[in-house]
Amino acid sequence: MSEIKIKFEAGKYDAVVVGAGHAGCEAALACARKGKKTLLLTMHLDAVAMMPCNPSIGGTGKGHLVREIDALGGQMGKVIDKTYLQIKTLNTSKGAAVHSLRAQADKARYHDEMKRVIERQENLYLKQEQAVDILTDETGAVVGVETYTGGIYRCRAVVLASGTYLKGRVIIGEALTDSGPNGLTAAHKLSSNLEKLGFTVVRLKTGTPARINKRSIDFSKLIPQYGDKESEAFSFDDDLGDNKKDLPCYLAYTNERTHEVIRANLSRSPLYSGVIEGTGPRYCPSIEDKIVRFADKKRHQLFVEPEGESTDEVYLQGLSSSLPEDIQEKFIRTIEGFENAEVMRSAYAIEYDAIDPRDIYPTLQSKKNPGLFTAGQINGTSGYEEAAAQGIVAGINAAEYIEGKPMLTLTRADGYIGVLIDDIVTKGAPEPYRIMTSRVEYRLLLRQDNADERLMPFGHAHGLISDERYEKMLAKVEAVRREKERLKATTVREGQALESLIAETDCGQVRPGTSLYSLLKRPRVSYESLARLDENRNLTDKAVIKQVEIQIKYEDYIKLQEEQIERFRKTEGKTIPEDFDYNSSKNLRLEARQKLDRYRPLNLGQASRISGVSPADINVLMIELAKAER
Repeated sequence: MSEIKIKFEAGKYDAVVVGAGHAGCEAALACARKGKKTLLLTMHLDAVAMMPCNPSIGGTGKGHLVREIDALGGQMGKVIDKTYLQIKTLNTSKGAAVHSLRAQADKARYHDEMKRVIERQENLYLKQEQAVDILTDETGAVVGVETYTGGIYRCRAVVLASGTYLKGRVIIGEALTDSGPNGLTAAHKLSSNLEKLGFTVVRLKTGTPARINKRSIDFSKLIPQYGDKESEAFSFDDDLGDNKKDLPCYLAYTNERTHEVIRANLSRSPLYSGVIEGTGPRYCPSIEDKIVRFADKKRHQLFVEPEGESTDEVYLQGLSSSLPEDIQEKFIRTIEGFENAEVMRSAYAIEYDAIDPRDIYPTLQSKKNPGLFTAGQINGTSGYEEAAAQGIVAGINAAEYIEGKPMLTLTRADGYIGVLIDDIVTKGAPEPYRIMTSRVEYRLLLRQDNADERLMPFGHAHGLISDERYEKMLAKVEAVRREKERLKATTVREGQALESLIAETDCGQVRPGTSLYSLLKRPRVSYESLARLDENRNLTDKAVIKQVEIQIKYEDYIKLQEEQIERFRKTEGKTIPEDFDYNSSKNLRLEARQKLDRYRPLNLGQASRISGVSPADINVLMIELAKAER
């Protein structure tokens, strides 16, 4: 029997955002704050900014993204600053380039706070409804969204941020359920409509560990892990002050008994029986995958993390699985401290549809459908932070598209967001993509501590950073410059203070007349240790002091990266005409012609990063472009 549905005009908006996860929240807030009447559709109001997996924000590389979202005018950093349970800076034993903030989140409070912000945002309307089709005109441009109940919402721009809901399928052993994350309804109709619009739809997979009742855990057998005593906030506007929290996490380890249980039951694992079809994340494998791939390892580290102050659920970071429930309980109870563990939620794998992100521009707009933007896991990425980063870019650009203004495009030289977007739109996402510091060529310049200086000019230009906030950032930059100049002009004199500094820091011989600036370049000398030699010091701003110290200590390396970025920008500046005929170039290899014609790179730099295009092909392309220009 065919489905009969009466369609009706449900409303008119400037933009519609589909999905209220981390990408959708940032997109909708950005669009509304830019003055556009925006509708935010969600499958369930309780899913707004939901954390279906790990209860944390930030981490290696991800902390950079959160700081950059904040610098563009986004909300994620502000919300986690209000709702964290523990916060710390990772990688402090390494250089400043890879320092990354990570906060343990209170899941319920994070959801509540973000939902409150959205509900009270001017121009933003939140509605529980499922989108089933993106409506376009004869040119392919977006004109509206159709919902499951037949409602037609007219609009000029759409941001698709559907997360893992598209044809979602949850897998626990032999049990398969059509479902989104956390047992919420899957979206079955939108995928086929995306294919009609010309998108290549792919199948991906992710997963999440079991949740355990903390009363059933013997924490005396675990190793406590606390946050930093002196913590920084994620948002450049926030100061954590005295209202600091530090709920402990714990370390635990699997053992040979754990591994024996898993190995003995691999035949019941959907991962190895062929039940799971989607490609999973390389850098966050399930525990059964770890046991097989790293058979020589005697144990695997687990982080035991609280999910909130109002719940007894704890999260077993590093123990993702799709094994049957009885096997999960069996192997969990082999872990020291978990002998009597009570599983509250079983671990599961989830498969879902996504698009090939090479079908979109670096603005996150569809190459075939003007006004249609995609953000988050629909683009093949993994992680709340990656999703939110795309969301704010998509939201800004949806608003700019409506106004016919130039859109925001961040490059690999601008920030981690630029690297993330360039990677997926140029190389695709054959597996769920996550940001890592190792992906970032210019990471010494793209630190989390200077994200405000790097990206607030973009946020200000696109109307999400106020004049007051922008001036505050400029004042900080000027304060850093003045202090550096003062240190250059201040020299040391002989005396006991100098002798004690040399003895304490083992910094080597120091000649009288040496500037504090050059002295600070020495490895063991800190800005604070120079206080005894610096009678005129009056700087107390910790953020300014941090910038002064980093910029002086890494000065030579920073100059080198600035030169590299200059060369990069020249390559990126060599644009390729949209109608360039690659197939007519007989000097390009066949694979290069096919790849370049399929993905239509915007410039020579992007062309050079396409898989299958060699440096020789780029040289040929440079010659062809020069000929075309003449």
